[in-house]
Amino acid sequence: MMRDVTGRLMLLDTASLYFRAYFGVPESVRAPDGTPVNAVRGLLDFIDRLVRDHRPDHLVACMDADWRPQWRVELIPSYKAHRVAEEHAAGPDEEVVPDTLSPQVPAIEAVLDAVGIARVGVAGYEADDVIGTFTARAKGPVDIVTGDRDLYQLVDDARGVRVLYPLKGVGTLQLTDEAVLRGKYGVDGSGYADLALLRGDPSDGLPGVPGIGEKTAAKLLAEYGDLAGIMAAVEDRRSKLTPTQRRRLDEARPYLAVAPKVVRVADDVPLPDVSTALPGAPRDPAGLQTLAVRWGLGGSLERLLATLGV
Repeated sequence: MMRDVTGRLMLLDTASLYFRAYFGVPESVRAPDGTPVNAVRGLLDFIDRLVRDHRPDHLVACMDADWRPQWRVELIPSYKAHRVAEEHAAGPDEEVVPDTLSPQVPAIEAVLDAVGIARVGVAGYEADDVIGTFTARAKGPVDIVTGDRDLYQLVDDARGVRVLYPLKGVGTLQLTDEAVLRGKYGVDGSGYADLALLRGDPSDGLPGVPGIGEKTAAKLLAEYGDLAGIMAAVEDRRSKLTPTQRRRLDEARPYLAVAPKVVRVADDVPLPDVSTALPGAPRDPAGLQTLAVRWGLGGSLERLLATLGV
């Protein structure tokens, strides 16, 4: 269940942003006890800047409740397989993260909750799927803030859906609309998922179709419209596919039969009933004060609260 969201909705790919904060803010930024808090403070600074610059009416920090869902692995076993750190004592399905980042994640979650910023993760789904479902159900324009190009597939000019892709911190963002996608990739938002699954993505363990790189994939999509049109062309001996392209696409049928479900973000996640409006007051003022002191959040938290007007 999800409450109706009217006005501008901003969706944060939270892990993508705190990874960027972690690597962009010096580890010398520490709590009073010496614990690094560069990701915590950096993320708060990011959110402050995003709210100031883009003035959303609603804000959701979307989380990975499951960064490698089993239903995707069952379809493509190599999905994110190389990210699994089997040597970790916690078990074979723990993602490798820097040791000084992991302890900061619970602090990030606690601070967001105490401030009153909606934080949503759903068991069995990635943050991308939460973002996809919020986007599908939104009544107004949507800004998706992410360093993950996979979410380009949600760009939709007609609905006012764009991706704010950080180039440097979040002060320099690529405002990604359909014109940007066509200029860079030769496809619009709806075609980006097909482009991605055809070319593959080593960072996600997606093999793609051998010999079909990004440029060739874009040309095929321009010629035949979508993946279904391309596969129809494989069957049509009169089509303009080269013999090699036809053979490679034909041999890739088992992959192409399941890849769309893996690559396309879900839009039917069972979202909780949460208030996504910007907080008018901290949800837990006493708890927030305790966290501010414990983690030495200082000016980063003060600036965010001032921007939110709480």
